[in-house]
Amino acid sequence: MLIQVTSFPADSKVRELMEYAVGFDPEREKEAWKLYESSKDAELFVYKEEEQVVGLIGLSFANSEQMNVLHLAIDPEDRFKGYGRGLIVEALLLKRPRLVTAVTDEEGADFFRNIGFTVNGFIPSSGGAEQFRCVYNAGEDNEN
Repeated sequence: MLIQVTSFPADSKVRELMEYAVGFDPEREKEAWKLYESSKDAELFVYKEEEQVVGLIGLSFANSEQMNVLHLAIDPEDRFKGYGRGLIVEALLLKRPRLVTAVTDEEGADFFRNIGFTVNGFIPSSGGAEQFRCVYNAGEDNEN
């Protein structure tokens, strides 16, 4: 079950998952919480299974047709059980975007590729490690 997080700071399990999502970078974590707390164009959701939080997904919206996946994390004990894909599917069903995008590292790119996203690599303008732009055209799926 997908549940929107509306109180900040969130409970300890959600904070732990956000640490995974931002790569244990305290500054990026602080920026993420500020974004979800203050922006009307960004939303944070948790996924619960049997009353246990197993994952989170953070989304932003460029417009009503484009959804950007900003943060995605699954509890290490629950990885490789389909929860990541489930979070994406639940978000698609809830928000009904025509286009879904994500920017991620190589490990994340493999995940998105495996669930049907097109993946292209690029080097960020700030330099650093190669990042990957992942795109899913959900338009055909939402026309029914």
